[in-house]
Amino acid sequence: MGGIIMLAAYAVLMLLTALLAGRPKTAAGFHVADRNMGTTQSALSIAATWIWAPALFVSAERAYLQGISGLFWFLAPNVLCLLLFIPFAQKIHKLMPHGITLSGFMGERYGSAAKRVYLFQLSALSVLSTGVNLLAGAAVLETITGLSFPLLTVMLAAIACSYSQFSGIKASVITDAVQMVLILAACFLFVPWAIQRNGFASLISGLNGPGGEYGNIFSRKGLDVFRSFGLPTAIGLIAGPFGDQNFWQRAFAIKQEKIGKAFFLGAAAFAVVPLAMGLLGYISRGSGFIPHNPGIVNLEIMTSLFPAWTVLPFVFMLVSGLLSTVDSNLCAMASLTTDITKSENMAIPRGAMLLNLALGVLIANIPGMTITNLFLFYGTLRASTFAPTVMALQGKRIRWVAPGVLASLTVGLPLFAWGTFANLPVIKVIGSLLTLGMSGAVALIGGRREKD
Repeated sequence: MGGIIMLAAYAVLMLLTALLAGRPKTAAGFHVADRNMGTTQSALSIAATWIWAPALFVSAERAYLQGISGLFWFLAPNVLCLLLFIPFAQKIHKLMPHGITLSGFMGERYGSAAKRVYLFQLSALSVLSTGVNLLAGAAVLETITGLSFPLLTVMLAAIACSYSQFSGIKASVITDAVQMVLILAACFLFVPWAIQRNGFASLISGLNGPGGEYGNIFSRKGLDVFRSFGLPTAIGLIAGPFGDQNFWQRAFAIKQEKIGKAFFLGAAAFAVVPLAMGLLGYISRGSGFIPHNPGIVNLEIMTSLFPAWTVLPFVFMLVSGLLSTVDSNLCAMASLTTDITKSENMAIPRGAMLLNLALGVLIANIPGMTITNLFLFYGTLRASTFAPTVMALQGKRIRWVAPGVLASLTVGLPLFAWGTFANLPVIKVIGSLLTLGMSGAVALIGGRREKD
């Protein structure tokens, strides 16, 4: 009952916040906020959207298991990708000032086949991202509240749906800003408190990881982390915003002159969160704390160190992290319907939101599904459109965009999945690189053939 009350209170808070957005009168208002979003709310929304629930746990887990090396290869590409995205966000807004989707932009330049493969990739990513956030959030809330896992996935989905359906991207941005404030407040509460309880020496001791062998990213152990985790993670993350409609939608929605500042501040705000969770992982290692499940080591050390009431701000932090991404996914999926129909009837995009949620709930409830594997898989999926997108916005001569993306999806992605689930690091890296590179290579070859 306590868990239900907490989630209900959170839902009411988000619904009241969403009411501030008002109800949009047009499709452009629903999908891109009339292209009038400001800097601060956009920056907080970008940060909150990029956090997603696994970031709250993967960063702590990597820090605990692999010291500086583990956290570095998770944090650095996460921040760098948002900074690299800035000139491309500015460029697409300039080239297509009345645009809504990346797939629409690519379809306008390279035809309907390109638009269809981009629609598939962007839609699949939205569904998988929703699934991994519901999986991560429900798994932890099950431990805290005692509610059943399937019920929690449905409850979390219902909360995100309730306010996203009301006013689309405006509600998503405003609630994201509130959620980001809650997340940052929890970080600034828990980390100093944990250092005070365990001593600064525990933090320093934990930096080198188990056996003191992970403090240098260029050591043998550090390079092992790079090969098995860092490289495939970096590939998926660097390509992340480029293959995610959430961020293209914001690029179209933010005022042209404020795009750069919004994404820069968003990257800085985001960095605070995985770094803070990583510090809890270091403290856990340095203090000799042994978690039952390293995947939620930050939660376990907090429940060990702090009074019972601190579970509440952590729950709000967790739910904020996952719902900020889930509601953005819903708005992204809704916006993709504009590539299929130009109707001002909002029933179609709202129906797409419900379909996204239903598929996400089903994925989260697949037996044996793990957060890390699902995260790595969909991270690689979004790399399939990275190269053609970048080259298109740079003005490169390319063609065969659809065959290139299909090559990445049918060759690189299955190899990556095999390497991931069979625990074969070399195959996983090869699959990542092929997924990233094949689409661009084929598109370039097509452009040269046409020139000849």
